[in-house]
Amino acid sequence: MDQFVRAAEAAADVAGAVIRPFFRQGLGADLKSDESPVTVADRTAELALRAVLSQRFPDHSVAGEEFPEHNPGRRHRWVLDPIDGTRAFICGRPTFGTLIALLQDGEPILGIIDQPMTGERWIGVRGRPTQFRGPLGGTPICRPCPTLAEAELSCTSTEVFTDELPRWQALSRAVRRTGFGGDCYAYGLLALGQIDVIAEATMKLWDWAALVPIVEGAGGRVTDWTGQPMHETGDGRILAVGDPALLAPSLALLAG
Repeated sequence: MDQFVRAAEAAADVAGAVIRPFFRQGLGADLKSDESPVTVADRTAELALRAVLSQRFPDHSVAGEEFPEHNPGRRHRWVLDPIDGTRAFICGRPTFGTLIALLQDGEPILGIIDQPMTGERWIGVRGRPTQFRGPLGGTPICRPCPTLAEAELSCTSTEVFTDELPRWQALSRAVRRTGFGGDCYAYGLLALGQIDVIAEATMKLWDWAALVPIVEGAGGRVTDWTGQPMHETGDGRILAVGDPALLAPSLALLAG
């Protein structure tokens, strides 16, 4: 695993070097087929990530949000989102992140969230405690929060919901407070014990694969809205909790 971690960190370093000069430079954005924005920073950073990982592991698959998969069908598969939170990036908010995941036989075994503007980085490896580095400080341990009435809920935007909205609103009514925005950065904050519950929808593989080892390595849980592990062929609905005691009551509300 250590060689994979070193490669992922090297790739994150290169992507950050690509992204930083574009930040708050008034970039234009194109709309993809799903109406989500994409910039030259997204595309250039993904090419840089692919170059590093393909050079180090030429027999691995590499899949990303912006370009077709390279070497499909391999046991080890890198999954990349160069800028998770492109809307935040376009608006100059440092709450986006670069996501790097490594899957083995379809299961996430390594995940990185890298925030290149704040210098924060979360590293999750299956079976190991999550690591965190950053000038703002923090310890990657999810905080105890035994009841929803005490919990902080986060969601990037309710625009991600269609028929799920009433169920998400039931969860929102049950918690202490609800905050919005954050994209992958919110999951990093959950791993630092700042947020207790995140429930979202329309998540693609590159949106969630890196998050699973990070949250679980900090003591939390990540499932879909039925309590099953996230899977590439799933419906994209995700639930992350810091305290495992919150899983059952959250799932009950999200099940309607």
